[in-house]
Amino acid sequence: MIVDRTQAPAYQAIHDIRLPAVETHTLDNGQPLYVISVDQQPVLRLECNFEAGSWYETQPNTSFFALKMLAEGTASRSSADISEYFDRYGAFLELNSGHDRASLVVYCLTKHLPAILPMVREMLTEPTFPEKEFNDLRNITVQNLRVNLEKNSYLAGVLFREQVFGSTHPYGRSQELTDIEGLAIEPVIYFYKRTIRHRPFRILLAGQAGIPEISLVNEILGQLPIEPAGTPAVLVSAGDSLNQSTFLDKPASVQSSIRLGRKLFTRQHPDYYNMLVTNEVLGGYFGSRLMKNIREEKGLTYGIWSSVAAFRHEGYFLIGTDVKKEFTQLTLDEIWKEIRMLATEPVPADELETVKNYMAGEFVGSLNTPFEIADRFKIVLYDNLPADFLNHHIANLRAVTPTNIQETVNRYLLAENLIEVVVGGKQNSTN
Repeated sequence: MIVDRTQAPAYQAIHDIRLPAVETHTLDNGQPLYVISVDQQPVLRLECNFEAGSWYETQPNTSFFALKMLAEGTASRSSADISEYFDRYGAFLELNSGHDRASLVVYCLTKHLPAILPMVREMLTEPTFPEKEFNDLRNITVQNLRVNLEKNSYLAGVLFREQVFGSTHPYGRSQELTDIEGLAIEPVIYFYKRTIRHRPFRILLAGQAGIPEISLVNEILGQLPIEPAGTPAVLVSAGDSLNQSTFLDKPASVQSSIRLGRKLFTRQHPDYYNMLVTNEVLGGYFGSRLMKNIREEKGLTYGIWSSVAAFRHEGYFLIGTDVKKEFTQLTLDEIWKEIRMLATEPVPADELETVKNYMAGEFVGSLNTPFEIADRFKIVLYDNLPADFLNHHIANLRAVTPTNIQETVNRYLLAENLIEVVVGGKQNSTN
């Protein structure tokens, strides 16, 4: 059979998807356990989530250090002992501190869960916060931050979030050298006691999990005493956006980092899906308009992208790229040209269909493992979305029209609505 390589192969557009059911159980202490059971491989991911992100801090960086210190020593084990224990069972530990929540995550073989759960309980209830390990972690964090502060891309991200949310808001606040260097262990311990120790939590168990595993979780973690949750340190739903452009000149730099965007909304907003598709057309994937223009046609950068981020309370839209300093203004001009074109000319039907097919395929491709399904489910769980939110995801994408995209651009992405941040150099356009 001779294949005609001038013709694209036939494809089947994805219009619908049904995710595996999520079982909900209640432990003896009243804490919820969500189980995504898939028996493909004998592996598990156990995830304990706490309302303990930066939104709950009374002092910056205490969430980050409180989570990391859980693995630095307990009443009966040193940090080396804890590391060796997980290695012995081929398990992998993650300690994550985000804006809205914090989590302790363990990946392991299902057969090793009986050995892993007591260690998880020990870390959550008996950390000792040893001074040497705390000082070492603080020094490493300071050194990493010093390295990052030399990077234009890092500084541009920091300045952008400060402009959008305000430098003191949890979504806009970034690590500062003076804050970390001056951080003592006492506020970290206080944060741990206020938000983690015997505080409400939610567990996600994904993988090869059945009645024996559920019973084990209840036996080990379902017997922990639970006290009322601490109150958030921030009681407002939004930061104070400065809404002004920022230019940080770095004469020695040969490149500029460009960030362009604005504050947006959460996934509950009626324009959320309109913005998702608009973003994808503009700069959300490799075939986007920004990539075709600025990378492929003009050759100004190796890559340019746009994204929509949604947190529990707010969100933002962001365009980002790094270019040679002399191309900074030309790149900005081309970005604005693409935005204006989206605002005034309807997206052709074939281009929009390609984008929707790509987004649908990417969504389905992100559900290959129980861990990925759990990650999607967390969005529904923690953002208080309808239970069938994910099942309608593809249909909501396909419902977006060229008119919706034009309206979205004119409503949210015109020049008066977006903040420009440039770190590096900015010269007048020669275009």
